[in-house]
Amino acid sequence: MEMLHGLIVITFVHLLAAASPGPDFVLVTQQTLNHGKRVGLLCSLGIALGLSIHIVYSAFGLAAVIANSAEALWAIKLLGGTYLFYLGIKGLRSRPASTEASPSAVAVAPPRSALRTVGMGFLCNALNPKAPIYFVSLFTIVLSPDMPLYQIAIYGGWIMLIQLGWFSAVALLLSTPPIHRAFKRFSHWIDRVLGVAMIALGIKVLATRV
Repeated sequence: MEMLHGLIVITFVHLLAAASPGPDFVLVTQQTLNHGKRVGLLCSLGIALGLSIHIVYSAFGLAAVIANSAEALWAIKLLGGTYLFYLGIKGLRSRPASTEASPSAVAVAPPRSALRTVGMGFLCNALNPKAPIYFVSLFTIVLSPDMPLYQIAIYGGWIMLIQLGWFSAVALLLSTPPIHRAFKRFSHWIDRVLGVAMIALGIKVLATRV
């Protein structure tokens, strides 16, 4: 398959995959509405970087091994489901922000660590137990045994850029002043609802055969 054709196929398939509701979407929504554009974008960066794990093992043929190993899949499901539970419980513990807080009181709040936020997004994506099956399917379409390493690297980098672009767009949209103000009044309830969604996703991960 020619590289241009492969890039077109990857773009179409991965945009659909990125846009479908899942842990990554819930996490970016939650973090952007509660902590603003910067945190949403950093979380999006972490999610894109998390794809590197799946891209590397897929390129070396390990995705097929993982997808057909009950033990490996169960280990990934356990890690991924537990992490989703952790994120969900954090959301459920969200408390309403004081509407009477002064600007100086808001300014005192410590800034969220960039590394920690990127790491949160990274783990959310890297521990997704459905990723091995998705990537072995995707790479089966565009990869061939004789494909040079540089072309695999280009495909992998392009997938990460698509992921980063999509979730950055989500973060930018949710952080626009009108939308952000509308959501901010009910941010703690939204956080709790998204927390429930995270826990439900965690249960689904642990209960579903992948």
